[in-house]
Amino acid sequence: MLDLNDIVVFARVVEAGSFTAAARLLAMPKTTVSRRIAALEREVGVRLLQRTTRSLNLTDAGRLYYEQSSQALRTLEEANLRLAEARAEPSGTIRISAPVGFGGYFLTSAVVDFLAMYPKAKVELRLTDDRLNLVEDGIDLAFRTGVLQDSTLIARKLGSTHRLLCASPDYLARRGVPEAPTDLAGHDCVIAGASAAGAHWVLEGPDGQVTVAVDGRFAANEMQAVVAATIAGFGIAQLPHGMAEALISEGRMKRVLKDYTTPAGGLHVLYPSSRHLSPLVKAFIELAAERISNRLNTA
Repeated sequence: MLDLNDIVVFARVVEAGSFTAAARLLAMPKTTVSRRIAALEREVGVRLLQRTTRSLNLTDAGRLYYEQSSQALRTLEEANLRLAEARAEPSGTIRISAPVGFGGYFLTSAVVDFLAMYPKAKVELRLTDDRLNLVEDGIDLAFRTGVLQDSTLIARKLGSTHRLLCASPDYLARRGVPEAPTDLAGHDCVIAGASAAGAHWVLEGPDGQVTVAVDGRFAANEMQAVVAATIAGFGIAQLPHGMAEALISEGRMKRVLKDYTTPAGGLHVLYPSSRHLSPLVKAFIELAAERISNRLNTA
């Protein structure tokens, strides 16, 4: 009967280039290595190695056998590794990046639950609207909204999200409530961008998309600044759906133009490589994907 251990010894001999070197790697006597190779050759019925006092060469049959058997061994080793990872409790630090408006609302509960589930895990959550380089900045995974740029990153789509138009009660009391997208021209708007000059908003409504020119006294390329200015009464803003709902429920914002939102944009989780994805990162991706998907589907 074919012994898998004999195949392992054969593969190590080929890779090491000699019986002596393979014996050293396998921590067994050279005579045992030789005996196992001979047993394997008897079992398969062909000579696999040509041995002389000075050289060791594969036969044609041996080369074919090594190519096929080494691939099978790698598959088994990978299976053993995955099984060990599945049985081990994930531990270590996971570094996550997400947009400010999205991360603060959607990810907080997922992170809290994750840390409760895995006591040996640590999470570093970096909320920023800048597009970080995951490899250079040591980020394990990132959540991003909108259209993805061309990238070598692995991307998994979790769903779609959009923004709502909101303003503070104080602003609306002073300036009135817009009744149609065209009314935005007579209002101050808080612009999520580097400049208010030439700003346009694309809105999705009952009759399809409409584009309106907007202007205002404040613009910022960071969502927390946009939120702060809107709460302070500097105008109408487009806010991420989840963040807007939270502020509305707290009474700090009111929604305007309720029949309109921004067009839905994709929500993705990105990571550098799936080949070396740690069990910790895998566990968080699955948890976050479940929580975020459920939240978006009920929004």
